[in-house]
Amino acid sequence: MSQTSLFDIRAVDLFAGGGGASEGIKWATGKAPLVAINHDQASLLMHAKNHPGTLHLCKSIYDVDPFLPHGMPLDLLWASPDCTHFSRAKGGKPRSKEIRGLAWVIVKWAKAVRPRVIAMENVPEFLTWGPLDDDGRPIKEQSGETFDKFVAELVALGYRVEWRTLIAADYGAPTTRKRLFLVARCDGRPVVWPEPTHGPDRGLPYRTAAESIQWDIPCPSIFTRKRPL
Repeated sequence: MSQTSLFDIRAVDLFAGGGGASEGIKWATGKAPLVAINHDQASLLMHAKNHPGTLHLCKSIYDVDPFLPHGMPLDLLWASPDCTHFSRAKGGKPRSKEIRGLAWVIVKWAKAVRPRVIAMENVPEFLTWGPLDDDGRPIKEQSGETFDKFVAELVALGYRVEWRTLIAADYGAPTTRKRLFLVARCDGRPVVWPEPTHGPDRGLPYRTAAESIQWDIPCPSIFTRKRPL
């Protein structure tokens, strides 16, 4: 891809939050996504503050038919579907089949408008996506079955699909958060993963949360407040 074409990227952010992912797309391509979709009005209001030139659709993702912005081919479809019903933080509580199935919308868009590149971000436990029992709990023996079907659908549509679990701290973010990234391409080009830049023997030290805190702003201590922790 030439440097000129890189700055002509046309992107859609399917599960837009406050605009963090869209900001990353802007950093990488020089251009914010053309469209951002989210059912939550407060999220889209924040997104609009960060990306006023983006078309904001405040609708359920299921109510938006895939389309090509301005009738032009779509270069990037970014998707960060709800991760709470995969995350370990959910503990042993029942999961929602509907929320766990949000990622199928990606296949719907792939079939309808065939984005050149699809990128999805979620928690690493997304790899265990499989059927739930009658109580809403994952069936261990079928762990990963639905994920495999999801990947197979994209492959059948002509996409090359790869995924990795990356640690944010390795790339300069002051957090050890781990996230699964899946990339699918149908343009014949290889999937290229970034090389870690921070950490031992990588040239740059890990960043800390302390760097991101403005310590001169007064803040009540959690140890002296009256409300129980």
